[in-house]
Amino acid sequence: MVEAAATAAAVEAYRDGKSLIAYVGRKINYANDLEKNFRRLTEEAEKLFARRDDVEAEANKDKTKKKTKECEAWIGRVKNVENEVQELENELRKGRKRSWKRRRIWSASNFSKRLAEKCEELHSLWAEGRLETEAVVERPPEPVRTMHAPKTEDKPSIHCAVEEILGYLRDHNVKRIGLWGTVGIGKTTIMHNLNDDVEISKMFDMVISASVSKESSIEKLQKAIAQRLKLNTEGISDPHEMSWRISKELENKRYLLLLDEVWNVFDLQAVGLHDNNQDSKVVLASRYQHVCWDMEVDELVNVKRLSEADAWKMFREKVGRNINLPGVEPLARLVVTECAGLPLLIDRVARYFRKKDNINLWRDGLRSLRRWPNVKVQGMDEVLEFLKFCYDELDDEGQKICFLYGALFPEDSDVYIDYLLECWRAEGFLSDAVDFTEARDRGHGILHDLIDVSLLERSEKVKHVRMNKVLRNMALKISSEGKNSKFMVKACEGLKEAPNEEDWKMANRISLMDNQLCTLPETVDCTSLLTLMLQRNYELALIPDSFFGSMEKLRVLDLHGTRITTLPLSLLSLTALRALYLNSCSLLTELPIDMKALAHLEVLDIQGTGIDYLPVQIGDLLNLRCLRISLSNSCMRQVIEGRSRVMDIGHNVISRLSLLEELSIDVHPNNQWWDVVVKAITQEVATLTRLTSLSFCFPSVEYLKIFVTSSSLLKNCFTFRFSVGYHESTKYRILDHFEYEICRCLKYANGIGVDHAISAVLAETDAFELLCHKGISSISDFGNANINKVRGCLIEGCSDIEAMVDGNHSAAGALECMEKIVINNAPKLTCLWNGPVRSGSLAQLTSLSIYKCPKLIKIFSYGMIQLLSKLRYLRVEECHEITEIIMKAENNNLDPSALPGLKTLILIDLPKLRSIWIDNSLVWPSLEGITVHTCKSLKRLPFSNHNAAKLRHIETQRVWWRQLSWQEDEVEQRLRPICIFSQ
Repeated sequence: MVEAAATAAAVEAYRDGKSLIAYVGRKINYANDLEKNFRRLTEEAEKLFARRDDVEAEANKDKTKKKTKECEAWIGRVKNVENEVQELENELRKGRKRSWKRRRIWSASNFSKRLAEKCEELHSLWAEGRLETEAVVERPPEPVRTMHAPKTEDKPSIHCAVEEILGYLRDHNVKRIGLWGTVGIGKTTIMHNLNDDVEISKMFDMVISASVSKESSIEKLQKAIAQRLKLNTEGISDPHEMSWRISKELENKRYLLLLDEVWNVFDLQAVGLHDNNQDSKVVLASRYQHVCWDMEVDELVNVKRLSEADAWKMFREKVGRNINLPGVEPLARLVVTECAGLPLLIDRVARYFRKKDNINLWRDGLRSLRRWPNVKVQGMDEVLEFLKFCYDELDDEGQKICFLYGALFPEDSDVYIDYLLECWRAEGFLSDAVDFTEARDRGHGILHDLIDVSLLERSEKVKHVRMNKVLRNMALKISSEGKNSKFMVKACEGLKEAPNEEDWKMANRISLMDNQLCTLPETVDCTSLLTLMLQRNYELALIPDSFFGSMEKLRVLDLHGTRITTLPLSLLSLTALRALYLNSCSLLTELPIDMKALAHLEVLDIQGTGIDYLPVQIGDLLNLRCLRISLSNSCMRQVIEGRSRVMDIGHNVISRLSLLEELSIDVHPNNQWWDVVVKAITQEVATLTRLTSLSFCFPSVEYLKIFVTSSSLLKNCFTFRFSVGYHESTKYRILDHFEYEICRCLKYANGIGVDHAISAVLAETDAFELLCHKGISSISDFGNANINKVRGCLIEGCSDIEAMVDGNHSAAGALECMEKIVINNAPKLTCLWNGPVRSGSLAQLTSLSIYKCPKLIKIFSYGMIQLLSKLRYLRVEECHEITEIIMKAENNNLDPSALPGLKTLILIDLPKLRSIWIDNSLVWPSLEGITVHTCKSLKRLPFSNHNAAKLRHIETQRVWWRQLSWQEDEVEQRLRPICIFSQ
């Protein structure tokens, strides 16, 4: 037993010894292989990191793709290993400095083993680097693709359009917004700025921009949107399937779709864009207004041309340092005026002038630009092509010639619409219209189309349009190339002598208006002439006797504003003449004795002439449709002296003009001699059954009664301007407050009480002026039902009025159509509204102005302010008893969103005014400007850091501003930068 145990122990000891020797041998081998393992580690690391770099390079090569999660995990592990390898390298360097002595053999062995194990790990990772799947996949669509849009802050006209659209995007009730403007106006710049806007990126999950060219289709648009969304549409050719895919992808997403260059109307639902996507919106830009409306936009933004200052700033930036050459700036400013405020044109012209490094080149370039498009200018063909395309797209030749006709007027001038339409009719452009009303309607349709395609633009003046300089140049070039539209246009060029005879001979239409012509040729060969415009040649006093002799085709002749004293006999050779304008020829005292030769004349305007009677010969113009005439004091002299021309005409002239449709008899209302003749003339006017428009002065209500009882026109589609009673001005001042044409106006001055005839006319009136009236306490005395159609009302000098409206007069709403109210010098007025304010009252009111009402204490009666959702403008001036604009006593529990549309608030000379509103609880969501002057008791403004977000300017006095008190200093710091201080 003992022996066996000893043997077993010896065997075990031998085994342990052998294992120990093997262990020690391995340690020694590891120690001996230290450098070898390190070299291998370095090689494996280089292989691994090279593969890592290759994978990352492949992944980064296509920016539209991103690494797979597997790839990112592998690269992460390689990164960790890279750090570990670096630590091993550092540790090895330290060991080499100490050298691996015998006592450190164990450490060297252990370190070498770690190197060997790390080599295996590196090799394994290198092998894993051959990923089983692709290293990259498609990136998800980014929320915004930045377009690096040019900034608009330095171009206020463009920036305002961006801000206006941003306001609509914030409105939850607005889904679709249209952006409309002519070629090169900056629509694309605006769309790119919207795409890049930081606020928009926070409002929407995704912003999608697409351009819709004329040749585009729903399928092409779908493809563009699908690419933006990175949809896999391979094999899908059915538009309905594509629509479904797009719709599903956008489901539950808040997106903004920006569609630029929209030429035609199409169905967004067919594309896959449905209105039921909550908080998603569409902005579309088009050069055609009707496309925007037909695309069912909720709001439409019109892009205006750059202002003169904006255009100059843009041009300076584009041209660069050459703008600072000696003597160049005056030339450069003239260059900018040729660009008509169009950013695209400014850009192209600036490129053209950027290379001109001396003043001679600038002068030569300006000459070429002024002759463009007849002379080629580098870079401008693109602009001309765009503009010419708009012209070519017009539906018919009638629209085209109507557009070209606009080039007869001076560049950028305001053209009165009624006058333009009369010329079109006289020329025969509206020849299929049966009467003047139809012709005007047809003409307005053509105007709308021309404005719609941006070939004309609306002027800031009501009832005026204009053609910008660039389009006018194009129109003149087109007319010069046409067979039947040869123009000679030298309007507003400072001419003192008439053009040579050869120029007259070739022209179909001639415009020499707004010059300094003193004389005209004795004779000219103008057998093809259709229109001749000589108006506002203020030095022209004589027209030679034979001047009109060869103009037998002439249809439009305008001599207004000249100094002529007589008309030549050759005028009677104008047998084709349709329109004759002699207005404001103050020295012209008579018409030709016999005018029968002008049998086709339809328009005769002799207002403001020295012709101070109703000429008998007008009765021979049996085809006359429109007559405008003014009478003066000398009519009274003729009556006193026994000359009965006026009275005779009253019976024998107007009644003969049976085709007359438009009549204006201008008489100064203070001329009491008018009483002598007005009854007969009124009776004659009442017999004109075709009359559609009448401007007339009734010295008293009695004469108005004659017309109302004798004529049935008032209830028809009849427009009028009636002045009743004696007063100082013939102007209807309330019309200045409207942005559109008002057709039916009544001015009633120095009357007493209520008259049935006035009430009857009021019931058909759009604009009403009540001046120096007595005997009524409110206009409700005329009957609330009779004033319910009135859109604008001026009350002035009415000494007995205590309230504008008395709600006790009716159980229904009052002033439901009223848009503009002006009250001036009403000494007894204490409030605007007395009694209950019923639903619907004042629902359309946009502007309220109150002046010189010394007893007024209450502006907004109880329940009134809640109805004023459309009020945009409020002015209160010289009302010395006013203490509160919005009275707390009348407006308890006022909704914070009261007056949601108010943009402008003006408060002047209100010495007792203490508050606009008692605190800062109102939101003032639309307020943009406030003016405060001479309101010494007003110590606080109703603003905080959280309301009036759109407030842009405060006009006031510095002294007053300094004495204001603030609940928070931060509010004053916010508002002070937008203050405009006066002395």
